[in-house]
Amino acid sequence: MTPCPPRNPRLLARAFTLAVLLAVAVAQAGAADTIAADKPPPPPGSEFQLFIENDMLAGTDHYYTNGIKFGFGVPFDTLQQVFKIPAKFTLDLFTDPGADYHFGLFAGQNLYTPRNITIGSPQPYDRPWAAWLYLGGVAQRVKGNRMDTAELDIGMVGPWALGEQVQSKWHSVIGTAQPQGWGNQTPGEPGFLVSYLQKRKYGTRHIEFVPHAGVTLGTVMTLARVGGIVRIGRNMTGFGPDGIEPGGAMLQNTRREHEGAGRAPFEWYGFVGADLRYVARNIFLDGTVFRGGPSVDSRELVHDFTVGVSARINTYRLSLTRIFRSEEFTTPFSSGGKQSFYSFNLGLEF
Repeated sequence: MTPCPPRNPRLLARAFTLAVLLAVAVAQAGAADTIAADKPPPPPGSEFQLFIENDMLAGTDHYYTNGIKFGFGVPFDTLQQVFKIPAKFTLDLFTDPGADYHFGLFAGQNLYTPRNITIGSPQPYDRPWAAWLYLGGVAQRVKGNRMDTAELDIGMVGPWALGEQVQSKWHSVIGTAQPQGWGNQTPGEPGFLVSYLQKRKYGTRHIEFVPHAGVTLGTVMTLARVGGIVRIGRNMTGFGPDGIEPGGAMLQNTRREHEGAGRAPFEWYGFVGADLRYVARNIFLDGTVFRGGPSVDSRELVHDFTVGVSARINTYRLSLTRIFRSEEFTTPFSSGGKQSFYSFNLGLEF
């Protein structure tokens, strides 16, 4: 079944345009303050990335309800040798020599809840309450029409992931119902992910097909994935929008270094895409590895349909994506239900 488009595309378009203008204004103001303070600029080729995913604009407040990820990317030459060698060696396993490298460090958090967050008692026949707080590193390499990304995430699920504190505070700010069931969340446990994702691109500067394939192994998730996007626009660079998911590329400067001086001062494109995943394990549905806790029957095959827009002015980039996700679990009395949410990405290159 083809997913429905956003209900108010004009409102979203205006919001996206305003966000672009605000992002550029804030970035320019920050740059002016830096110059005025006579501080040294960041190393050339470094960047900042911010990801926010939430289902509020889609009119829901359940399942995968919020995700945030932010970090910095830098060229390999700016790193100490202890970080440079392992990351470069990891990507050398998958690609040929002679490519452009970058490395990134970041932090993130994901929140998951059942359909009704105002129920304080356990809900064994709905998605478990769960949170994931993590630190990670990503190594990325580009050569020709191919990009390889390797990512390592290490963190905690359970109370130490601060899901209750973050969601309760946010709901207080926006004036919505307080979540009542965090006392029933997945118990505390350390976790890790190791991910690899490859993207290629085929086409022209105005229309491109960008397929991808990858794998994730770890105590938090174990899955294989394949998919791609079709994008249409002007002066397109890189390999499509970045993503918050494990292995999601977040180092736009890798592509800028690879593309060289031929890159235009602005670009824009719209895109549609799909991602199919075979999920062998999902700690947020199947429960923790070392401790007992709430769980449901997870589906092995999950797919996403995506539609969105992306724009760049010089070194400032903004993307907005709507994701339509298939059912991820079932219960003895009902299915898990489909879900839709939005993904926002702001990138500043230096």
